[in-house]
Amino acid sequence: MKTAVKITVVIPIYNREAFLAEAVESVLNQDFQDFELLLIDDGSTDGSAQLAQHYTRVDKRVRLLQQENAGVSAARNRGLQHAQGCYIYFLDSDDTLDSTFLSSSYQVLEQEQADGLVIGADYGHRFPALVALPTCAQMWRLSYLQRHADVRFPLGIQPAEDGLFSHCLLAMSDRIAYNAAGIYHYRSHEDQNHRRIAQEADRLLAQIPDWFNYLVSFYERNSLLGSKSLHLARFLEHEPFGFRYLNMSLLAQQKQDVMDMIQAFYQQYSRPYMSQHEFKQLSFPFQEFLNSPSAAAFDQFYSRYQQKRQQQLKWGLFCSRFIPISRVRRKMRAYYREEQSR
Repeated sequence: MKTAVKITVVIPIYNREAFLAEAVESVLNQDFQDFELLLIDDGSTDGSAQLAQHYTRVDKRVRLLQQENAGVSAARNRGLQHAQGCYIYFLDSDDTLDSTFLSSSYQVLEQEQADGLVIGADYGHRFPALVALPTCAQMWRLSYLQRHADVRFPLGIQPAEDGLFSHCLLAMSDRIAYNAAGIYHYRSHEDQNHRRIAQEADRLLAQIPDWFNYLVSFYERNSLLGSKSLHLARFLEHEPFGFRYLNMSLLAQQKQDVMDMIQAFYQQYSRPYMSQHEFKQLSFPFQEFLNSPSAAAFDQFYSRYQQKRQQQLKWGLFCSRFIPISRVRRKMRAYYREEQSR
């Protein structure tokens, strides 16, 4: 299919009248102008749709699609269905892009002839061993998504819908590039979904089986359990273990429930296909987690592990002061400070 523009930017909208203009203007003011902007109004009840309609009148590159409220995944999928660009990017309606975001990303994608692009300095330390990305950090070649039409944002799942979407796409290509220069401005405000989720742990944890069902369906459908078992295990490490078990304030029983779900899934879908060498590529805490007899036992181990690690990082930061080569010294000190902040 011949594309009409280089990049399609999709903004799903639901009651974001207060922030939408800034998001749209950040796209219209890019130094890269060969794009289309699809605004997907997901049944807003405020003035978002009227504001979006205004932009369709003042800029011919802006299109508005409206639907009854069906959720952010449905809105993004509809934008993908109507996209005409060579590449597609999803922007949240309360965030903004730096003025060179599209140009720097397009340049890397064209140079590397990549299927997908990881964007942002925050992801450099994990590239290329990435297993999931937020929407702000991923741009895809539209023809690649069209070849894999079974991979879309899962309906009825949030959070982790963007992580599941990107995880599956990352599993099927080794042509993934990285743009450290892409700067995304994330807005923090009280009405954000992840803030509500932090207060609704039971609802979030109840969705983990839905994540696992989505993954099993994808891996079995594409016959990837044997060849991508480490990739799958790393998703368990990244999303339900790292983001949920370690970073959420969970009750003791909730922690045990998460551990039981992860261990059971790993035993059935990853362990039978993984070599010992692949298992050792998982982080040491996650290895312990998978083999731990209980959440309480793991928490005792992890507390000791964290204390020892912080001591090692402090010692490393201190010793780096004596490295004679200034360039190397600065790099090492930056590394130890970054590790301490995680």
